[in-house]
Amino acid sequence: MSALAESNRLKIIELLRDGPRSVGEIATELGLRQPQVSKHLRVLSDAGLVEVHPIANRRIYKLRPQPLKELDDWLESFRRVWDERFDQLDDYLREVQAKEKKEGCGKQS
Repeated sequence: MSALAESNRLKIIELLRDGPRSVGEIATELGLRQPQVSKHLRVLSDAGLVEVHPIANRRIYKLRPQPLKELDDWLESFRRVWDERFDQLDDYLREVQAKEKKEGCGKQS
């Protein structure tokens, strides 16, 4: 999680979502210098979020889907809780609206 907390690293992940890229391509897309991008990629690699494939003198980075899947699975447990709470809120608001509507009809009589 801490690897994704830095905004440039998150932008790198978003770029790699569209497919593998070289350090130079990432640097150009983000308007950063190559050494900066390399440092960010090292952090992401150490965290297991990206993998590197050297091709000649270039390094091509791509996302590793498994850690992101694990993160999504973890977040899913929170989504279920939020969905349940929103459903409860919907039920409560319907009750309040029905009560207000009923009281409004009683005042007109």
